[in-house]
Amino acid sequence: MKTGIVFDLDGTLLNTLEDLLDATNYALRLHGYPERTLAELRRFVGNGARNQIRLSLPQGASDGEIDAVLASYKPYYTAHCQEKTRPYDGILPALEALKGQFPIAIVSNKPDPAVKALCENYFPGIYALGETPDCPRKPAPDMIFRALAAIGAERGICVGDSEVDVRTADNAGMPVLSVLWGFRDRADIQAAGGRHFCPAPEEMPGELRKLAQATWGA
Repeated sequence: MKTGIVFDLDGTLLNTLEDLLDATNYALRLHGYPERTLAELRRFVGNGARNQIRLSLPQGASDGEIDAVLASYKPYYTAHCQEKTRPYDGILPALEALKGQFPIAIVSNKPDPAVKALCENYFPGIYALGETPDCPRKPAPDMIFRALAAIGAERGICVGDSEVDVRTADNAGMPVLSVLWGFRDRADIQAAGGRHFCPAPEEMPGELRKLAQATWGA
């Protein structure tokens, strides 16, 4: 059986936090709300744009207020998502090393247009999927299954930086390799059940080979 590798995007392949913060604060300012700090936003990302905006707003904001700020956030972020965002050091060589061994896909809870724009720029040729109305976002496993089908893999390993990725892999019945250079601390990931860790991008190809061997013997 063919094994695919399904990567998270933000905090795993790309450091997107400053562009996310700028877009969030733009939308908050536009609607008269106080801005957030980088440390605050780091805790808010990972469960989709709407949840990110909900957490960024003052406690008790109504659904209508959330929707209004989100409507300002989405187009601004799509237009400005590549200003400060960069791949983490060592990611591009690690992906090149993996391409000869596994089919690869990228899935993200950020809106699909932004995911497509980022991945076409930084990771051309790799299948990428963001949040769409017809596919539930992580931690539902649907995005993982769609990505594996698209790259012709019957089973997979998830790679991510957060507790959301651990829960997604569990829901998909797959192992997960948790990276330690992203938006969450090791303790947060372990508390969610993470057991396999990668401390640096250059170690990722070897760690994925070991995890595949330990899981399926190949």
